[in-house]
Amino acid sequence: MTAPTLPGLEPVASTPAATPRPGSRAARMALPRSVDVLKEIAAEYGVCVRPLAMRRTDLETGLTEVIDLPCGATREDKCAPCAKKNRRLRQAQIREGWHRDDEPLPPPQPATEEQKALILLRGHLEFARDEASRACQYDQVDDIDEAIREVEDAITAEGLRGRVAPPHGGVDDDQGDEDTGRRRKRSTKRRQDAPDLPRRKVERRTVGKTYTAPDGSTYRPSMWLTLTLDSYGPVRPDGTPVNPDRYDYRRAAWDAVHFPRLLDRFWQNLRRCEGWNVQYAGCVEPQRRLAPHAHFAIRGTIPRDVLRTVAAATYHQVWWPSVDVQRYTLDRLPVWDDQASTWVDPDTHEPLTTWNEALDAIDDDPDAEPVHVVRFGVQVDARGVMPGTTDAERTIRYVTKYITKQTGDCHKMTSGRQRAHLDRLWQQLQVTPCTDRCANWLLYGVQPKKAHAKLKPGRCKGKVHQRDTLGIGGRRILISRDWSGKTLSDHKHDVWAWVRALLGTTVSLDGVNDQGATVEPVRHAWELARPDDADVPSLAHRLLRSISERARWRSELLAAKDRAAQLHADGTTNGPASTTGEGQ
Repeated sequence: MTAPTLPGLEPVASTPAATPRPGSRAARMALPRSVDVLKEIAAEYGVCVRPLAMRRTDLETGLTEVIDLPCGATREDKCAPCAKKNRRLRQAQIREGWHRDDEPLPPPQPATEEQKALILLRGHLEFARDEASRACQYDQVDDIDEAIREVEDAITAEGLRGRVAPPHGGVDDDQGDEDTGRRRKRSTKRRQDAPDLPRRKVERRTVGKTYTAPDGSTYRPSMWLTLTLDSYGPVRPDGTPVNPDRYDYRRAAWDAVHFPRLLDRFWQNLRRCEGWNVQYAGCVEPQRRLAPHAHFAIRGTIPRDVLRTVAAATYHQVWWPSVDVQRYTLDRLPVWDDQASTWVDPDTHEPLTTWNEALDAIDDDPDAEPVHVVRFGVQVDARGVMPGTTDAERTIRYVTKYITKQTGDCHKMTSGRQRAHLDRLWQQLQVTPCTDRCANWLLYGVQPKKAHAKLKPGRCKGKVHQRDTLGIGGRRILISRDWSGKTLSDHKHDVWAWVRALLGTTVSLDGVNDQGATVEPVRHAWELARPDDADVPSLAHRLLRSISERARWRSELLAAKDRAAQLHADGTTNGPASTTGEGQ
C-alpha cells in the first residue's frame, strides 16, 4: 500500500545530466577556463609553464631584452614539459650507451713539451723547498710556496687535469672544513654469513662479449637487471603488510637510507668478479610495499648465476653507535649548554656521549658488531636484450617510467590501509639517523659529529626524513661514468646540432640554449629579471608568445624532415636521417 499524495505534488522523475539553464552559474562553471587551456596547449607544444625571465644586455650596443629560459624541472608536479624533455634526454642517454661496441672515451692525449716543462719546474721548486726546510730557512720556504702556487695555476691553465701533488701542511683549501682527526680503519675481512667471491684483475674495457652465430654473423647483446631488498614480512597485493605489528619497519627504514651504499658495493663486487669495467644506467624507485628497488641497463652480458651470486654476497655494514634504545622522546629532549658548548641530559645535566667517544667504544670492543647490515633480497631479475629491437625500446621506457615523479607519487595511496602503512614507515624514518651529523642521534644519547645548538632532534632536514621521499634521499638516476662518454648537457647540444643541421642553419633557433649560454657568451651580460619590472610582460603574454614561436618551429622542423625524407628516398642527398629530433 502506498501513501496518498496531494494533487499537484506528484514526484517528478529526475532527468539524468540535465542541461543547465543558459546564463546560469552552473552554465558558466561548465565552460573551460582559458588559463587552463593555455597551460594545456603549452604542455602540448613543450613550452615551459614556469619560465625564468632573464634580462640579457648586449655589452657593445647596450640593448637589453628579456628572454624566457626553461625552468629545467625534472618532476611533473612542477613543470610537465620540462620533466618530459628531461625524460627524453635520459632515454637518449641510455639508448646511446647501452649497446655500444666501442669504448666511449678515448685515452688521454700525450703531454706537450710545455706541459712537461711545467712539471719539471714544479719538481725543481719541490727540491728547493726541501733544501730550504732542512736548512731552517723558513723565509725562503714561504717564497717557494708562493712560486709553487703560481706554477700549479700555470699547470692547470696549460690543460693538465688534477693536482700534481697535495699541498704542503696537509691542509687543502677546498677541504678546509673537514675533520683532521685520525682515520678510523675497519676490518676488510668478509663476514662469515656471506659467500666468498672470486676476484680478478679488472681489464680496461667497458664493452661486452661478441658472439658469433652458426651462419657467421656476429651480435653483441646486453642485459636488463632488477635488484630488490629483502622481505620485512608478508604483504598483500596492494603492498600493505598482512600483520603490521610484525612488519619490521625499523629494518625497512635503515635499508632505505643505506640503499645507495649497497648499490655501490654491488657494482664494485661485480666488476671485481667479472674482471672488466661493467657499465650501467638505471633508476631507483619504490616498490608497492614502499621499499626501494633499482632497474639497470647493463652493457654486455653477464651470466645470471654470477649476478645472483654477487647479489647474495653483497652487503654494507653500518659502523655507527647503537640505536637499540631510544633514551629521549620528542616531549623530553636533551638541552644545549651554552657555557660548555655541548648537549646535556635535561634531568642530570650530564654531557651526552660525543661522536668520537662513541666510535672509540666500538673500536675498543673486540666483539663489536655493526649497528646494521644491508643486504639484497633473493629476487634478482635479469634477462638479455638485443639491440635495435622493440624489446630494447620498451625496456628503456620501463626504466625511465617514474623518473618524472616524486618518490611518494609513484604509487597512489587509494585505501586507508595503504595510508596507514605509509604513516608507520614515515614515523620510523623520522627517528632514523641519516648521517653522522644527523640531529636524531640526540634521541639515542649521542651527540652527532660537529654538534651545535641549532640541532632539532626528530626534525632533521635530510631528504630521507621527508614523507615524499620514502627514505630514498640520494640520486635516483644512476649512470656510470663511461656509459656514453657524455654528460646530459652534451646530449642536449647533440639534439640542437641535429636540429640546426636539418634546418640548414648555423646558429641556434633563438640564440640561447637550454643552459642559458649564448652563442657569444663574452658579448652579453645576464641577470635575473623581477616579475614586477616594467619591461617584463605578464606570464600569460610570455606563454602565448612562446607557444606561437614553438608552433612555427615545429612546422619548420616537420617541413625540413619531409624534405630530407624525400631527398633521401630519391637518393640525391646524404643529409641527416636521424630521429633524435624527438628530444625537442
